[in-house]
Amino acid sequence: MEDGASSGVTGARPLALSVSAAPPQPGLYLVATPIGTARDITLRALDVLNAADVLAAEDTRNLRHLMDIHGIPLRGRRILAYHDHNADRQRPAIMAVLAQGKSLAYASDAGTPLVADPGYRLARDAAEAGFPVRALPGPSAALAALSVSGLPSDRFLFVGFPPAAAGARRTWIESWRQVDATVIVFESPRRVKQLLENLCELEANRVTVICRELTKKFEEVMRGTAAELLERLPEGGLRGEIVVLFGRPEPVVPDENGLRDALAALLDERPVKEAAAEVAARFRRPRREIYALALAMKKERE
Repeated sequence: MEDGASSGVTGARPLALSVSAAPPQPGLYLVATPIGTARDITLRALDVLNAADVLAAEDTRNLRHLMDIHGIPLRGRRILAYHDHNADRQRPAIMAVLAQGKSLAYASDAGTPLVADPGYRLARDAAEAGFPVRALPGPSAALAALSVSGLPSDRFLFVGFPPAAAGARRTWIESWRQVDATVIVFESPRRVKQLLENLCELEANRVTVICRELTKKFEEVMRGTAAELLERLPEGGLRGEIVVLFGRPEPVVPDENGLRDALAALLDERPVKEAAAEVAARFRRPRREIYALALAMKKERE
């Protein structure tokens, strides 16, 4: 984790941070931590890390380092490890802490807990048991990448990490390829090239953005089609933390028979105007054109 203490502003005075807030109420606190620059943590997160009765982390070394950077002492507290390999064994111990009426702060390796990390089961079980579960918003690699990508953000789909096996990865791509949304993917830097190769087999012109090392010293954003970026990537892949985003698919342009089939499925249940509006929006065709076709079909039926 990079220490981003420098502000880069000439003559700027160092900030005096206070972590002397009142102890948090009992419950589970999901603490978002920096994805790179250490100063991206929130003041509330520092307060909770300073005052929580018990600490837990996906990577205890990362959390300890972050606390050291910001001058937060452990004061005898242990940091419980909670990750993919011990979650089932460790969860009962964490639930026991909550049952004692204590506050427990859980931090993912980097970014927002529950986004591609094992915190989901912990939050679900705590909520089902009636314990308060509170989120401390903060850094998120997925949302940071979406912000800088230049791709539409009104509708997006986060699909996590692709399967490692080539066949499973192709099936996985098919599961989201036609979704009308910006798609956000976490990928190993060594397998980015394979991911683009698989997509190019189906849709080489898909608008693609690769974000590398977000918020860190060597941050890089690459934009182009899947085919163009595939040509630019080195043979051995990339280095660092990677987020890949894919723009929305090109709309399928149906012939008249396809439009008629889509309208026929709706005209039995909806007024002509509503059916035409939905089909026009779905296929991004002029509403007046589809409305005229729907009226013609209704007359044919009559």
